[in-house]
Amino acid sequence: MPALVLLGAQWGDEGKGKATDLLGGSVDYVVRYQGGNNAGHTVVVGDQKYALHLLPSGILSPGCTPVIGNGVVVDPSVLLSELSGLNERGVDTSKLLISGNAHIITPYNVTVDKVTERFLGKRKIGTTGRGIGPTYADKINRVGIRVQDLYDESILTQKVEAALDVKNQMLTKLYNRRAIAVGQVVEELLDYADKLAPYVADTVLVLNEALEQDKVVLFEGGQGTLLDIDHGTYPFVTSSNPTAGGACTGAGVGPTKISRVIGILKAYTTRVGAGPFPTELFDEDGEALRRIGGERGVTTGRDRRCGWFDAVIARYATRVNGLTDFFLTKLDVLTGWEQIPVCVAYEIDGRRVEELPYSQTDFHHAKPVYEMLPGWSEDISKAKSFSDLPKNAQAYVKALEEMSGAPISAIGVGPGRTETIEINSFL
Repeated sequence: MPALVLLGAQWGDEGKGKATDLLGGSVDYVVRYQGGNNAGHTVVVGDQKYALHLLPSGILSPGCTPVIGNGVVVDPSVLLSELSGLNERGVDTSKLLISGNAHIITPYNVTVDKVTERFLGKRKIGTTGRGIGPTYADKINRVGIRVQDLYDESILTQKVEAALDVKNQMLTKLYNRRAIAVGQVVEELLDYADKLAPYVADTVLVLNEALEQDKVVLFEGGQGTLLDIDHGTYPFVTSSNPTAGGACTGAGVGPTKISRVIGILKAYTTRVGAGPFPTELFDEDGEALRRIGGERGVTTGRDRRCGWFDAVIARYATRVNGLTDFFLTKLDVLTGWEQIPVCVAYEIDGRRVEELPYSQTDFHHAKPVYEMLPGWSEDISKAKSFSDLPKNAQAYVKALEEMSGAPISAIGVGPGRTETIEINSFL
């Protein structure tokens, strides 16, 4: 039962798409198990760049079946647009499977997301405004719309009515917005039914049968560990569980079927949106990391906040996910620095702290304690093995591995599909 989980070990944007794509040729199924179109993966194939938001990265690998699991929230218009864009570029999308239990992002979820975030003012979370949070809230409040509801107009109408009973009161009386008509929403959602029908399946059954047949299944998380609703920097988090445990609930497989858990780490750290970020840089180094690394959100288009590598966060990700391996990405971005700071601990109220504090207040006041490592100036983008790297680059990788608590089994030395050094096989 070769089931692997691949997830972000920082705040997202670590390069999960590339890692998934590299495994795609050896993987039978790639499964998105949480999140929605608030995630963004960039995959470079030859001279072609693909920006994926909702679709699993495995959709670019011939022979691989991409799956959108029950834990994902789906905006039908975004999904169909993304499929159309790939089809126009010659990508076969016919093998996609969508769980009938996945929840639908409705037009009113998007409206609620935008007006509530605007209403928060200085206290805003920094959401993408795509309706993700309100959709998960509806799911927990048991007034959500699932993909399967598109095929029963009576049930769909009842559920939309139930959801809008409260939401229209809030929109009109609190936010001074116009009420949303039930019939209009139902009509819009029903319009997607026939278009999505070829893809809808009992994905829990499909995936468990595949594992019983010794197929290779890769579970792909969106966002990152520090954005997990339970284990992240709450409240500046996403609305789902991108950590490894989320793969089980978000895809319907038991934990005993997971064989490896791979964490994706950037050779430095980035974050999009509000919230604490101990190693964030506001100087020329931060601007250089942003420029060289092309640090702009795939989904949001916002500049990413940039900082040095944080080993405290990496150790935390190892612990809460049970990581067996790391994939270190964007090592090439650090070429040219004479010395590279690495955060090895925090200082909080005069105390040295080497593990992530559970208190939000403490983490907010954490100051990084840096260890300086020697840099390198040689171009590493053509390196094919670990020994091809400059000695200082090798030492940097080994230091990060020791600090992070799990072996680094692959290293990204450029954005291209082939610009990766594989140290240990993930399969």
